[in-house]
Amino acid sequence: MSEKNKEFVVQDRRRFAPEGELRRDADVVEEEKPAASTKDTPPVQAVAPPPPSPSTQADEEELPPPPTAAEQQEQHDAYQASGKQIDEMISKSGNRAHAPTEMTFERLIESFYMTALIQMGAIRQENEQPPVDILGARQTIDSLSLLQEKTKGNLTEREHTLLQNVLFELRMAWIEITNAIANAPRPDSGIVTPGKIK
Repeated sequence: MSEKNKEFVVQDRRRFAPEGELRRDADVVEEEKPAASTKDTPPVQAVAPPPPSPSTQADEEELPPPPTAAEQQEQHDAYQASGKQIDEMISKSGNRAHAPTEMTFERLIESFYMTALIQMGAIRQENEQPPVDILGARQTIDSLSLLQEKTKGNLTEREHTLLQNVLFELRMAWIEITNAIANAPRPDSGIVTPGKIK
């Protein structure tokens, strides 16, 4: 049979029957194989793919195009000029406590370290109950782990050792706090935790 005389088949792909009920074969889509095949073959039945999960959708979201090299340079120069202006203002004020310091990798790690300690309530004002943000602390520790993974082979020996020590200390502190939370007696629960029985 020539291409001109080939029969044209119409398929009902509506999801609902005329009565408004969902058709039983609504999820099945029939497709014809490409015309390049040499023999007549029955149509292939394909099940519609499941909708993408939210994590897949987030991974597939397109990022906006990056700024051009000229735009980046212009922004960098403006940022440096603005920072220099602030540094001069601080210097003129005579306040050495807020003296400008250059950001280094070690200072970055120390900043994460202090943040995690504050989130776990290890650093607090005197006579004050520290607020504990255990999930925030975990996120900070995970951020350090990610930093360790992404900078592998690109750190000095000192930076590498500092990062390992900080991660070790923070993970140990986090484990101690989560164990204490898990074993703490719950108010109004009537449950006695192990180790509290006399």
